[in-house]
Amino acid sequence: MNALWPLVWVGSALVGALVAALALRRIALAGLGRWAPPRGPLSAGLDAIRVPSLWWCVVLSFYVANEVAVEFSPLPARWHGTLTRLLETAVILSITITLAGFAGHLTRRAADARALGGAVTGLAQTTARVTVLIVGLLVLLSTIGIQITPIFTALGVGGLAMALALQDSLANLFAGIHLLADRPIRIGDYVKVADAAEGFVIDVGWRSTRIRSLGNNVIVVPNQAMAKATITNYSEPDARTTLSLTVSVDYSADPDHIEAMLLEEVTRAAGQVPGLLADPAPSASLVPGFGEHSLDFSVGYHVATFVDQYSVQHELRKRILRRFHKEGVTIPAPVAVRAS
Repeated sequence: MNALWPLVWVGSALVGALVAALALRRIALAGLGRWAPPRGPLSAGLDAIRVPSLWWCVVLSFYVANEVAVEFSPLPARWHGTLTRLLETAVILSITITLAGFAGHLTRRAADARALGGAVTGLAQTTARVTVLIVGLLVLLSTIGIQITPIFTALGVGGLAMALALQDSLANLFAGIHLLADRPIRIGDYVKVADAAEGFVIDVGWRSTRIRSLGNNVIVVPNQAMAKATITNYSEPDARTTLSLTVSVDYSADPDHIEAMLLEEVTRAAGQVPGLLADPAPSASLVPGFGEHSLDFSVGYHVATFVDQYSVQHELRKRILRRFHKEGVTIPAPVAVRAS
């Protein structure tokens, strides 16, 4: 019977520590949950540790039981030390994985707050997770008694060799980080990258930026090329775009009448054509003015987004042409010169 007492003490310590740890976990989560804003970082942190904290309670109970078992020495002393290191390893791995996931979540929240896009880029989240995992791995190696100084030395030499071999890949990686930090583009923006691509930004990855053209094709542009190119962002500072439509009439036309007619048609269309804005108000002017064979007017208007211009121009041209036919306004046509 006396031989069973150590096992009873160890088992009681295991169960007691587990019950106490679970009770403290529940009290702590409930208390912090009342103070945490529904969508704040603290609330996200509580969600991240809710499941791993159960594992921490189990590990803590085994740690307490192991410490009690040392007093009765039912196992060799080196076994107790090995079990302690295993428990510490389990806790460090669990905390590292939890923090890596939490870092990725915070990165996504920060990207949303900075208007980097709804579908958060993989580059920022991957960088945050890898950074936390590397730090956790170094802490783990130090805990289990492995010297990390030689590892840093080897990584330094190996890193230099890899940097030389992967110059283009690293250039694209740092260019992608630059794009995220400088924010010249966001997910969902309509952009034109010099002569390389034009369309909606759908992702900024670790090596390249993906742009979906109006033809529904995905154009992959290396981040290094994106960082060096001249980028026209048609979604900044807002999606509204100012456009101009040139209309030519015969020199016999009354310029005041043509101006009033164009302004009337565009103003009326602003309430009927999708994408054409009534505010700011449209305008019509005799610019560029005197052409070689015609009077050239410019009709200024605003569209909601850059891609609305095509359907809006289509409707405006039809409306203006019908009005000219109705009013008897002549549109000059090119005259072919025949050799005598």
